[in-house]
Amino acid sequence: MQMIQENLQHIKEQLPKHVTLVAVSKFHPKERLMEAYNAGQRIFGESHEREMTDKYESLPDDIKWHFIGHLQTNKVKYIAPYVAMIEAVDSIRLLREIEKQAARHNRVIPVLLELHIAQEATKYGLTLDDCRALLSDGEWRTMSHVSIQGLMMMASFTNNQEQIRREFLTALSFFDEVKRDYFAGDDNFCIRSWGMSDDFLIAVECGSTMVRVGTSIFGQREY
Repeated sequence: MQMIQENLQHIKEQLPKHVTLVAVSKFHPKERLMEAYNAGQRIFGESHEREMTDKYESLPDDIKWHFIGHLQTNKVKYIAPYVAMIEAVDSIRLLREIEKQAARHNRVIPVLLELHIAQEATKYGLTLDDCRALLSDGEWRTMSHVSIQGLMMMASFTNNQEQIRREFLTALSFFDEVKRDYFAGDDNFCIRSWGMSDDFLIAVECGSTMVRVGTSIFGQREY
């Protein structure tokens, strides 16, 4: 218990006040989440619908659950009643389904558009041109139960810090473009979600306002 509290404190001490910490709790048991909760953490990130729902139903109800993984459209209905944010929207099809399911529950669900900037082909997300096309098409403007509040991305898994920095700065520049062209008058569009355990300090230097940290808080995952 002491370890998780100390890890959280150490990370928070390194983060500016304007940066939100999402504790990535996927594959970790509820007991560890409660240790983080008792240390003051309230935002947790999960990437599997069933696991997140199970934790939501049995852990304190003031926790804000962020879905941070690749979300299949047929899973949206299970998390729509309670999810605080869906961080990885990578298609208009997914956005339509979130709108549909949020409307059923009379909710507005905050979302982030996921960018694919990293070198790995295995990562999900919209290319910059695909994201431009989605936004310029304008269908999202008709959606009253979805609130696009920013962008998220993952840097390449590499030890090359300059490459990581370049990718974060690409995301930052693109955020500024999107803000200018589509969300200039929308104060809710303000979230730049990039940075994880190995690179969150670089991410903060490169304009991140939300970091997703798991291993540095909870240790290695239990699969």
